[in-house]
Amino acid sequence: MKANLIRTGAALAAVLVAAPAFTQDLTFWSWRQEDRAAYQQFIETFEAANPGITVKFETFEAANYNTILSTALAGGTGPDVMMVRAYGGLENVAAAGYLEPLSTDTVPALADFAAPALAAESMRSDGVIYAVPFASQTQLVIYNKAIFDAHGLEEPQTWAELEALSQTLKDAGIMAFANGTATAWQNETVTFGLGSSLMGKDFYNDLMAGETDFTDERFTNALAAVNDLAQEYFPEGFIGLDYPSAQQLFSSEMAAMFIGGSYELANFRSQNPGIELGVFAAPGLAADDEKLVGLYFDGGYAANAAGTHKEASITFLNYLASHEFGQAFANTLSNISTVPGVTFENPLLAEVNELNQSSIPYLMLAHFRYGEPSGSVLIQGEMQKLFAGETTPEAIGEVLTTGLAAWYEPFQN
Repeated sequence: MKANLIRTGAALAAVLVAAPAFTQDLTFWSWRQEDRAAYQQFIETFEAANPGITVKFETFEAANYNTILSTALAGGTGPDVMMVRAYGGLENVAAAGYLEPLSTDTVPALADFAAPALAAESMRSDGVIYAVPFASQTQLVIYNKAIFDAHGLEEPQTWAELEALSQTLKDAGIMAFANGTATAWQNETVTFGLGSSLMGKDFYNDLMAGETDFTDERFTNALAAVNDLAQEYFPEGFIGLDYPSAQQLFSSEMAAMFIGGSYELANFRSQNPGIELGVFAAPGLAADDEKLVGLYFDGGYAANAAGTHKEASITFLNYLASHEFGQAFANTLSNISTVPGVTFENPLLAEVNELNQSSIPYLMLAHFRYGEPSGSVLIQGEMQKLFAGETTPEAIGEVLTTGLAAWYEPFQN
C-alpha cells in the first residue's frame, strides 16, 4: 500500500510539473463563417499539441467585420488573435497600434514566405509585418468542361478566340457567361478577371513606376474590350443580375463560364458536386501575349497588441504559419495557402497555382485602397456606368486618375 501511495504521489508530481501554471483561453475572430467546421478541426489539432491553451473561434458577418473588429479593439475588448484584411484593410488597424508587430524572431517561419505575401500584411511606412498571410486569391475564368467538350471548345489563346467560342455557345442557345454586375464589387472582378492580359505587365510596371496613369490606352482599350464582350455575351439584363443569382446560373450549368476568383471553386463544387470545372487566364489580343491572372493576398492572422495572453497568441500564430497548418488549410478548404512548400492534391488548385506564376496584382485592391476615394469604389461605380452606356472608357481613365490624385502622390504632378 505504501509503495502504491509513493508511486501515485510521484506520478501526480510529474503531472503537476508538466502542466502549465494556468490555462490560457484565446479568442480567435474571423469573417469566414462558412469555414467554421474546418477551423474547429485545425484548432483541435493545435490544442492537442499545446495542452493548456484553448482557442474559441468566433465568426462575424463579412461585410461588417472590419467595423466590428475596429470598434472592439478601440474599446479594449477585442480578440486575442484575429483575421485581418490585407493591404489598406490591414493598415487601418495596424496604424492605430492595435496589432502586435511580428518578426522572424517571434514567428521564424515568416522568413520563408514570399515577399509579396508579407508586403500585403505589412505597413508601407516601415515594412513591419503585422500578420501571418493565409491565402492568395486569383481572378480568372472558370468554365464548365462538360459544356466545352459537348461543343468542341478549347481554352482560348486569343481575345478573338474567346469571342468566337462565346458566339458558338450563344448560337447553341447557351449563356456564354453567367456574370451580372448589379452587385457593385462584381464590376471590379469582371474588369480585372477579363482584362489583366489586355492591360499587360508593361502597363502595370509603368503605372507603378509613375510613368503613366489610368488614361493610358492600354488600360482604356482593355475596358472597351471587356464592355464589348459583356454586352454581347453576358446574360440578358446582366446589369440587374446580382451575385448570388449569377453564381446559381453557373452552378446549375445554365452558363458555360464565370469570371471570378479561385475562392469560387469550392462553392461551385458544394452547390453541384457533379460539375466538371476548368480554369484559364483570359487571353490578350495575340497568341503570344502573356496570359495573366489577377492575384491578391486575402488576409492574415494577427495578435492583439493589448491582449492578455500574448505568449499563447504567438504560439498559435506559429502554428498558423506552419507547413502542417498550410497543408491542412489547402486540403480542407480547397484554397491556395501562402505557406511555403504546400502541395495541392486537388488538380484544379494545382492548375490555379500554376497560373499564378504569370500574374499581375489585382490592381485596385493591392495598390489603391489606401485612401479615399478608393480605387475599388471608383472602378466599381464607373464600370457600372459603362455597362449601362452612361460613360466611356476614356472618361473612366480620367475619373480614376483625378479621383485617386486626392491621396496618391504620383498622380498629383
